[in-house]
Amino acid sequence: MSITKEIIKRVAEDTGITVDELTVSGFLAFLREKRRKVMLDRLDVLARYGATSAEEIGEKINDGEIPEHPAWEDLIFLENLESAIVRIDEDIEAIQEFS
Repeated sequence: MSITKEIIKRVAEDTGITVDELTVSGFLAFLREKRRKVMLDRLDVLARYGATSAEEIGEKINDGEIPEHPAWEDLIFLENLESAIVRIDEDIEAIQEFS
């Protein structure tokens, strides 16, 4: 048994839950924290352009309200962040279904 497994087993015993319950709780905590960080990055980009959505930033670029550079790069980054949030939410939901 590796040190990691021993520690996980000990923590589970110390807290009175099963290793599976501890593992699920750990995964959920990790994913929720990751989601929180991604959301903060998303909000930072939106605030930079005074926007509430990626679509609004796209409209501001097309209307000439904000310069194309670096707004296009930020828009791509924002869209990737939004995709990451969806994937994280799907992972959280899948874990919750099976626990």
